[in-house]
Amino acid sequence: MSVVSVINYKGGVGKTTLTANIGAELAARGRKVLLIDLDPQSSLTFSFYRPAEFESRPTILPWFEGYLATRAAEPLHKYVVSPREVNAVVQPRGGKLDLLAGDLGLIETDLNLAAALGGARLQTGNPRYLPVHRLLADALTDHAFDGYDSILIDCAPNFNMVTRTAMVASDHVIVPARPDYLSTRGIDYLRARMSRLVEEYNAVAPRPINPEIIGVVYTMVQYTGTGPLISQRTSVNETSRIEIPVFRQTVRDNKTAVTDAGERSLPVVLAPPGTASIETLRYEFQQLTSEFLARTRI
Repeated sequence: MSVVSVINYKGGVGKTTLTANIGAELAARGRKVLLIDLDPQSSLTFSFYRPAEFESRPTILPWFEGYLATRAAEPLHKYVVSPREVNAVVQPRGGKLDLLAGDLGLIETDLNLAAALGGARLQTGNPRYLPVHRLLADALTDHAFDGYDSILIDCAPNFNMVTRTAMVASDHVIVPARPDYLSTRGIDYLRARMSRLVEEYNAVAPRPINPEIIGVVYTMVQYTGTGPLISQRTSVNETSRIEIPVFRQTVRDNKTAVTDAGERSLPVVLAPPGTASIETLRYEFQQLTSEFLARTRI
């Protein structure tokens, strides 16, 4: 099982769309996939469920709240749901896609977890430092999760406590980014924050962690007749300058396809045949998933 977090400090970079489509394509190829929505906006959850359909289903929020109330976490698998539409497509192919759904209340969870460690400084000498940081990692060691090939975590655009639990649980990290200045300027800062977390955690933990950034994925790329816009190529070159790996496959901008996918509760890779632009986008996500498999060695 490989655990991969998807994160960027900048919102609106296609993070959720990327997570949903890689997860769905992996399941379509016969793999067992668990998606975890840790973004309070819960966009990943609503990529697979319509809001009215989801009202009575569990989210991951009560699991965090239970830990905060008792300092003992319940089994996490009790909160897993299986989206119907996507599994109707992937299960005949031997795959499966499950979800731990997000919740707006995760904003308060972040604050409460930080408070349990003494506030924003998150001191490593606090006896709760390791239990809180390892909350998600320890939960995923439950044998109930042994059947999954891949776990993808859609993180909030921050490095707060809920995101830190995802980093500790992760083997790999993917950074989606639009090829523009604002989306790329925080990538090096994110790498520095990750390095700081790894350093402080490993100083007190009996088992070290080493989540690896396996690449930046450029999304929402706009093309002219000769290729990507010149301004976008400049942003991509900036990523190379700071020596962060970049996925060869990019994903073009197609807001209509993404909106339609949400209304169908099916990501683009599993949508019915459509226009040439949709088929191109589907192909890009399929190629990106192949590169993802090569980089994660799943």
